[in-house]
Amino acid sequence: MARRTTPDAGEPVVEQIVDIDVSAEMQNAFLEYSVSVIHSRALPDARDGLKPVQRRILFGMHGLGLRPDKGHVKSSRVVGEVMGKYHPHGDSAIYDALVRMAQPFTMRLPLVDGHGNFGSLDDGPAASRYTEARPAAAALLMTTGLDEDTVDFVPNYDEQLTQPGVLPAAYPNLLVNGVSGIAVGMATNIPPHNLVEVIGAARHLIAHPDCSLDDLMKFVPGPDLPMGGRIIGLDGIRDAYLTGRGTFRTRATAKVEKLTPRKSGIVVTELPYLVGPEKVSERIKTLVQGKKLQGISDIKDLTDRKHGLRLVIEIKNGFNPEAVLEQLHKLTPMEDSFGINMVALVDGQPRTLGLKDLLRCFVDFRIEVVRRRTEFRLAKRKDRLHLVEGLLIAILDIDEVIQLIRSSDDASAARTRLIDVFDLSEAQANYILELQLRRLTKFSRIELEGERDDLQRQIEELEAILADEKLLHRTVSGELADVAKAHGTPRRTVLLESAGAPVVGATPLEVSDDPCWVLLSSTGMLARTGSGDAVPVDGPRVKHDAIVGAVRTTARGEFAVVTSTGRMVRLSALELPTLPPLGSAPGLSGGAPIAAYVDLSGGEEALTLVSLDPASAGLALGTAAGVVKRVTTDYPKGGSWEAISLKPGDRVVGAVELADETQDLVFLTADAQLLRFAARAVRPQGRAGGGMAGIKLGAKDRVVFFGAVDPTADALVVTSAGSSAALPGTQAGTWKATPYAEYPAKGRATGGVRAHRFLKGEDTLVLAWAGNTPARASSSNGVAIELPPADGRRDGSGSPAPMVVAGIGSAGVFATTSVEGVTQS
Repeated sequence: MARRTTPDAGEPVVEQIVDIDVSAEMQNAFLEYSVSVIHSRALPDARDGLKPVQRRILFGMHGLGLRPDKGHVKSSRVVGEVMGKYHPHGDSAIYDALVRMAQPFTMRLPLVDGHGNFGSLDDGPAASRYTEARPAAAALLMTTGLDEDTVDFVPNYDEQLTQPGVLPAAYPNLLVNGVSGIAVGMATNIPPHNLVEVIGAARHLIAHPDCSLDDLMKFVPGPDLPMGGRIIGLDGIRDAYLTGRGTFRTRATAKVEKLTPRKSGIVVTELPYLVGPEKVSERIKTLVQGKKLQGISDIKDLTDRKHGLRLVIEIKNGFNPEAVLEQLHKLTPMEDSFGINMVALVDGQPRTLGLKDLLRCFVDFRIEVVRRRTEFRLAKRKDRLHLVEGLLIAILDIDEVIQLIRSSDDASAARTRLIDVFDLSEAQANYILELQLRRLTKFSRIELEGERDDLQRQIEELEAILADEKLLHRTVSGELADVAKAHGTPRRTVLLESAGAPVVGATPLEVSDDPCWVLLSSTGMLARTGSGDAVPVDGPRVKHDAIVGAVRTTARGEFAVVTSTGRMVRLSALELPTLPPLGSAPGLSGGAPIAAYVDLSGGEEALTLVSLDPASAGLALGTAAGVVKRVTTDYPKGGSWEAISLKPGDRVVGAVELADETQDLVFLTADAQLLRFAARAVRPQGRAGGGMAGIKLGAKDRVVFFGAVDPTADALVVTSAGSSAALPGTQAGTWKATPYAEYPAKGRATGGVRAHRFLKGEDTLVLAWAGNTPARASSSNGVAIELPPADGRRDGSGSPAPMVVAGIGSAGVFATTSVEGVTQS
């Protein structure tokens, strides 16, 4: 290729033809374009997690003096400020970035507080002249410290102004808010995460630099999407955290409901990340019209601001709603795939980073920011201390200073004489010459001395931080903890190993049908273990570890939940989140709430879990009115059914799946009466039966505990007495533990024997339990309480309780009869 060059006007024209290779020219031009796109537009910096346009928007708002506690301004004003000073591109690109930073369904922790129509998952935003914006509270965490020399400033596009090359981010924004971008030859796609979890991992990395990925994943188990939903398949997430690339599936949160007495429907309350209800509705309508999806009669979008997302899909009579829901997951965006590609700029170079690498980039950057901020503050305080010390010298000899200044010919001479006479520096002399007369009071001297002492203390603290690397790291970790406490929110997304066995089609191969335990905590958390080994019971107590129900099943097996209204609800174990390997007593912090699987009406509670094993001796139920029933094992195939017909005002207080008929059934009443009788004394009944008399109750008496005990093994009876007039949880009362063998067996429908003698001020049992030892008591917050020793006094009074007991249960072999931490109803 030949290029012709033309000299400037006024010079003689001399033509010069230069031969240039076309391929080399195109390579160089394309390379320059690629570098420009990668560095200036598409990829975020690993330190603050921001693209250049996002960084410039926040810096532009900072320059305009906008704050979360001040009024909004027109978005077009912010766009114009950024476009004119820092970002030489179109206003639409800047406004699109501003809108994304304000959308709560896009970012986990929005950086812009928008006022007006900033769009939805299905519709775009209004024009910038119609909307208003200001920084969100989280944006201040990104810009605080810009005026303290924490980061380097670089020239803007025309080199007339300067802008920060990176913001002094106070939290790992790249992981918290995620990012997506397409550069030349590369792309990035990082999902949002929970702020508290990410900061917990960063603090752990500061304290343990050589920690493993598994250690960090104990804090960050997976993404936390802004609108909730469910993430299915955790193997892809671990691959992404290890290599920077991986894939996971997101699934809508949907449940089958009875819309009318004769019509069922599927109600969708959460959709996959960045999927709108209109997109789902249009896809369903297209499939129904094309005869590819059957069983749907209508679809309604009832989404509003008060109740949030609510997409109702009506099912035709005669069709299985679960099967239709499975087809919706396969054919519509109600199940979507998310590909993680964690690419970011590190020292100006694009790199694919794992979880530990991303956290390491942020931690190293934050340590450098705090170090530079500390050096800046130290220099400022030293300069101020220098001036204060000079001013104190002047105040001590104020008469001589005034005489010296008045006798000087000009300010320069006065400055020179002050330096020579009082041994001051030039800065101190200038500060004294600018002194106002009102500062010459006795009170001002006291203020200056106090300021001097305070500055000296601050200087010592700042110098200690710079001198001790461990103290610097603790300072960074403490600031991160403060951010998590002030801005952290609970996890919204449920993490699942698998979505469960499909209703139609082949059995999924992702999860093998291995034995496992399904556990239910007293706080309503439901989960399953990763194996069927014996569940350990020793070790420290943690949150949500009070187990009220445990069932041995398989990963694709089914079980049932028994409620206080006598209902049994069939569930699949495969739909439950899986607990990590158990090294001590199980904690269900990673479980899912029971409300996500069972619709509980007002006042209805989940009591325990049942294995639905037809080989068992049946299910035994006890009610507050003293009724006992054994339910036959011919359980229906439906999802929910009644196990007992209750009388008005009655409720189930205990349920247990019997191993055989040799077990004892035990009632404990509020009047401290205990009745034990053989399970064979109760004839099994069908589901429609109302049971038979179990214990004879006195006037105003009620049953507070019902369970089953193996009479051939060590067993214990624990009771706690109190006053019925006291508010719940305000009176400790007395409690006692007695060997179960001390209580004789009586016939069914009798009053039983005395189990606890009331002292003055006591008139009821606030808590009672009977079961096979060893046993453990638990307070309402899950803290273990030592039980009193078994004294052998069958009807004696107890010893003073050290604290209010919220639950007592077995710590031995887990079975449906073993409960731990039963919350008093």
